[in-house]
Amino acid sequence: MKTYPDSVRFLYSLGNEVKTIKMGLERIQALMSALGHPERAYAVVHVAGTNGKGSTCAMIEAGLRAAGHRTGLTISPHLIEPTERIQINREPVSEAEFVAAFARVHEAALRMVDEGTLDGHPTYFETVTAMAFWLFRERGVEWAVVETGLGGRLDATNIVEPRLSVVTPVDFDHEAWLGSSIEQIAKEKAGILKAGAGAAGKAGAVIAPMRDDAMRVIEERARALGVGLAKAGEVAVEELEMDAFGCRYRLGGEDGLRVECGLAGEHQVVNSRTAAVALRELGVADEAIARGIREARWPGRLERVRTRPDVILDGAHNPAGVRALARYIEKHFAGRRVWLIYGTMRDKSVDEIGDLLTPVASEIILTAADSPRALRPEALAPLFDHPRVRTAARLADAWEMAAEAGPEDAIFITGSLLLVGEAYTILR
Repeated sequence: MKTYPDSVRFLYSLGNEVKTIKMGLERIQALMSALGHPERAYAVVHVAGTNGKGSTCAMIEAGLRAAGHRTGLTISPHLIEPTERIQINREPVSEAEFVAAFARVHEAALRMVDEGTLDGHPTYFETVTAMAFWLFRERGVEWAVVETGLGGRLDATNIVEPRLSVVTPVDFDHEAWLGSSIEQIAKEKAGILKAGAGAAGKAGAVIAPMRDDAMRVIEERARALGVGLAKAGEVAVEELEMDAFGCRYRLGGEDGLRVECGLAGEHQVVNSRTAAVALRELGVADEAIARGIREARWPGRLERVRTRPDVILDGAHNPAGVRALARYIEKHFAGRRVWLIYGTMRDKSVDEIGDLLTPVASEIILTAADSPRALRPEALAPLFDHPRVRTAARLADAWEMAAEAGPEDAIFITGSLLLVGEAYTILR
């Protein structure tokens, strides 16, 4: 595979990363051994959770970079190009670097399959995870912030020995793989906690504020491992101010850290608070924490990309994300005509989506991303009891319908992150 398109085509040929997921660490452990364990060449912050893990990762990475460290960041899924999944100092790696990493991992995998030391080629997610770890070592990364793909305990990223584990709020998602109860899902997320993590006198794990049933499971896991917990919910937030595009507050009492977060939504108070507590546990100075959180960006999550009318992209891909979106619209766009362009995947829980979004929308256009996994808009329509519901086969058609919006209206393109990625291409 000598070109970037060739590499991407092969990765896509491995199948959808969710539907073809292989839960277990044996394959990735064998591959890392063959590559000389690149994941051990730098310090790691490992982040799991149902919601908020991406933006929390972005803020932790930004704080470490503001402190002068050379950083690596893994994310999933990507919005436009697979190179986004592997970032160094917050810049996606080049196509040439992506190809070099793919070639190294692919060649090792083929050799191991021939030798019988690997039971098959690594999956899409396993391959890109291995590529990231290898590239981080080759490029001299000091700190890697690693986002889990699905779950935690059996996720391919869980071969790392983290300096710090971080768990963001736990809610329902991917029940087919993680379990049908919050306790089961929390157990999978808590699988990233590791004995021996944390510097002297520091916690080995930071836990975001979350529902009690999830918190109990994570606390039990920490006790069993002897891992010190820092609970972000126990650090006071005072003088909180919020608007449609960010928040400001003081963290930790009268002389506490002044936080200014440019990511929108009340849930970003939770995420930035968690990131700040994590960075303090890593020994980062408050000045660097404040600068990192202030400058952190996380595309496609309540991101305003145009004005007059406002166009806001939000990958609200599960019920918790949709609830956060509905609260955001109620709080900041009441009295305005709100257009909602929504599409999701067949493997997502959609039963309550209509009830959550119908009250906050003036116009609803249901559509589908360009993916065989996309749920057809005609199947979604019965869930929306609204007088102004239309369907569009493609996002481009939905966007044409929304051309009727006036300059004071707001258009939200939301649901699947694949749909949000397509929106970037259309809006360019």
